[in-house]
Amino acid sequence: MTEVRVRDVMTRQVVYLPMGTPLDEAARAMRDADIGDVVVTDGSNLLGMVTDRDIVVRAVAEGRDARQTTLGSVTTREIVMIEQNSTATEAATLMRERAVRRILVCDTDRQLVGIVSLGDLAIRLDPSSALGEISEASPDR
Repeated sequence: MTEVRVRDVMTRQVVYLPMGTPLDEAARAMRDADIGDVVVTDGSNLLGMVTDRDIVVRAVAEGRDARQTTLGSVTTREIVMIEQNSTATEAATLMRERAVRRILVCDTDRQLVGIVSLGDLAIRLDPSSALGEISEASPDR
């Protein structure tokens, strides 16, 4: 049996926003695209990623104004990336090792082509697990 590849489970829709984007605008972009994360850029450079949870924990819970606070100030700058031809098991191992729930996915030229989440993996690898069932029901994986 052929093992599932990251390219088969990843989300291909990637939303890029500049680091100066206010958090309220980023939150609306996530809502409108039905996703839980955006990739943050500094010009043509990849700066990192911000998730809906980052906005809540690093800004809202701290009483910061979402209209005045920018993505650059809450961005997770450690970029965890995996090649799209890697196995889903390799992605799960990398998530565990790096303690992350989402990994950026690149092609062989290191160009970003998607994002794979823990929910994406759960749905594909173990859909009857509690996480698989919750993730399947949730639009934000």
